[in-house]
Formats: sequence, structure tokens, C-alpha cells
Amino acid sequence: MAADRIRHVSLSSVTLPLDVPVSDAKVLTGRQKPMTEIVFLFAEIATEQGHQGTGFSYSKRAGGPAQYAHAKEVGENLLGQDPSDIGKVYDVLLWAGASVGRSGVATQALAAVDVALWDLKAKRAGLPLAKLLGAYRDSVRTYNTSGGFLHAPIEEVKARASRSLEDGIGGIKIKVGQPDTREDLRRLAAVREHLGDGVPLMVDANQQWDRATALRFGRAVEEFGLVWIEEPLDAYDAEGHAQLAVALDTPIATGEMLSSVAEHVRLIEARAADIIQPDAPRVGGITPFLRLATLADHAGLQLAPHFAMEIHLHLAAAYPREPWVEHFEWLNPLFNERLETRDGRMLVPDRPGLGFTLSEQCRKWTVDSVEFGKA
Repeated sequence: MAADRIRHVSLSSVTLPLDVPVSDAKVLTGRQKPMTEIVFLFAEIATEQGHQGTGFSYSKRAGGPAQYAHAKEVGENLLGQDPSDIGKVYDVLLWAGASVGRSGVATQALAAVDVALWDLKAKRAGLPLAKLLGAYRDSVRTYNTSGGFLHAPIEEVKARASRSLEDGIGGIKIKVGQPDTREDLRRLAAVREHLGDGVPLMVDANQQWDRATALRFGRAVEEFGLVWIEEPLDAYDAEGHAQLAVALDTPIATGEMLSSVAEHVRLIEARAADIIQPDAPRVGGITPFLRLATLADHAGLQLAPHFAMEIHLHLAAAYPREPWVEHFEWLNPLFNERLETRDGRMLVPDRPGLGFTLSEQCRKWTVDSVEFGKA
């Protein structure tokens, strides 16, 4: 079969409005304002032989327009490339933007393209992406986060947790990290009592504690049997996270805010987490995520990718150790398809590629777009 070539690339900046402003501990400590929207960069790629792939990256606050701007600058380099040579294409785009580095916005802009190329490759093979990568399972344990934010009264958090379980989701995560740790403990105790001891329960402090506070909180909540304590410290405090991992029985999870494989390597080498939480769009796409997953498995770490379940379900299904996937329904309006949850697990769809097509609503939320090549 003759090599295929990329003939058309479309890049779009899409702003997804949230139904209600969302607050976690970073808002309550005054470091951020409530989140009202998410900005996405979508890449749609078509080849001479008629194959197509779609991918995305995102920013939850500042940075979305910058991702789009960088992708526009390097996007034309995709034309004429063989879409199967994903590693080679990635290097071409890296070198096109080499002066701005290999992490953060520079590679998050490439993530949308990289995801699109993996989507295209799996579609061309007629396989779900998980199957193309080599799946270990057809479903993954899943937990809900969107119902546990700090802007919601505790009765609402409890009600939404019950609905999540009724919808086939297996675990519940709630936000902590408020200035008054006693309020965190009250909310946690209320949720644990509501759910009972048998439901997996996690907490997420969103980096808002110092080392002493995190240690005291961790000791105080041992009785609740938490699956993990997430981001108790600053994302780059590998030494502090490592100390907590040794001192506490409850596992420590972190990694979602890191924006490169190299930053995750520091976590792994420091033994700073029991559960690593990389985010494929944030680390630069599926290609670097797979490199990171190999290192994490070699270190014996559990995996719980952050956000973007539409991508991470496939990557988690291909991880050797039993992982978790984070359930967020926020992105549903962007796509025509839905993911299914049953008996505490999220099912890998049997549709080729990622298994998603962009909705008309997604098109309506597009604020800017650019095209390269012939449509």
C-alpha cells in the first residue's frame, strides 16, 4: 500500500461555557476566580486517501488562545507528512517551534494534532484506539469529580454522589483544601456517612496545603479509608509529596498540573506518588503520555489520568495495572456520542478511533479557525 499523506488540516478555537461557575480550593484561598468556561483547541486532519482524525487540547483558564496561536504557526508543517509516522511528525512540529521549548503551551498546542493523528491511525485500522494500543481491559474503574466542588452545598454534593452511583459510576471524589481544615473534615465525614464504607472515596486539595497541614489532615482522615489524597502540596514539591507518601497509609496522588514527561520523571524518581495522574493534552499528547506510562508502570505506580475521559479511557485501558478514569460530563455538548458507565466502570466504546464526532453545538461555539491545504 502506498504511503498516505496529509492534505488538509483544520484548527479551531472553541469556548465551552459552564452551566454554573465552578470553585475549588484555589478559589477559596484567593488564588483564582471561579471557572466559567473551558477553551479548547481542536485539530481535524484529512489525508489524500480519505482518512480523517480529530483531536483536542484545552485550557481551563488562561492559555487557550496561546495554544491556538502556536498551533497556527506550526500547523502548515503537517502538509505532505505521512500520518502514520506520528513520532516523526511530532519531531517536525517540535523543531518548528523549538525556541519556545518542549513543555507547557508549546507542546499543549501540539497535543491536539498528536491526538488527531492517533485517532486517524486507529480509524484507518478499524479499531478503537485502546485496541490499537493493546488493551488490557474493555472497561476501566471510574469515579466522578464534577459533583464534589466546593461551590456546592454539602447536601447537593451528597445528592449528586448518589446520582453518580445510580448512573453506574464507581467512586466519588470531593474537593478539600479550604482555609479552615475543620470544614473540610466536616464535609468529608458527611459524604462518607452518606455513601457508607463500601464506596470508593477520594479527596483533592488542589495544591493548597503546606507540608505540616497536609500531614495533619492525612493522619486525621485515615479512618475514612480513602482511595487517595490528591495534590495535597504544590505540584512541583516532589520531596514533600514523597515524605507524605512514606508517612501516611492513605495513598498520595498527583501529577495533573505537570506539563511534560520530564517533570513527571522527577515525581517518579522521588517516589512522590503512589498514583500518578498525567493529563495527555497537558503533557503534549498521546505520544509523550505513552512514554510516561511505560516509566510509571516500571516504577510500579497506579494510574489515574486527569480530566478528558474521551481520550484517557483508551489510554487507561492500555495500562498494565488496573487504573481509574475521572468522569466529567462537562464535555458532553462538544460531541455527538456518549461514554457508557456500568457497575462502577466506564466501557471502552467499540467505535473506531476515539469514537467521537464533533457536534453542531461545538461548531457554534467556535470563535476562530484556520485551514491548511486542500479540503
